[in-house]
Amino acid sequence: MAARSRPKRSLSVLKRTRQAQKSQLRNRMVKSKLRTLTRRLEEAIEAKNMEKAKECLVEVIRAYDKAATKGVLHDNTASRKISRLSAKLHALMGKAA
Repeated sequence: MAARSRPKRSLSVLKRTRQAQKSQLRNRMVKSKLRTLTRRLEEAIEAKNMEKAKECLVEVIRAYDKAATKGVLHDNTASRKISRLSAKLHALMGKAA
């Protein structure tokens, strides 16, 4: 059985590792915020609070668009999620009217 060789530790590898860890942390924070905002919107929709839901939807759209621009999410993923949340709110507005 051959001994496992130690992984290479060039300076560029170390730097890329540091950069990956930073971006991973940043991406995790952004995704966590997106989930929180989405949850708030869905809670407002379930409570049939139209004013709060509209405000939350604007926040959610802004956050998803920014995440897509920064490369945290794929553009189509952000667009799909915005579309589904908007449809939920519009369905509620249709029932309320």
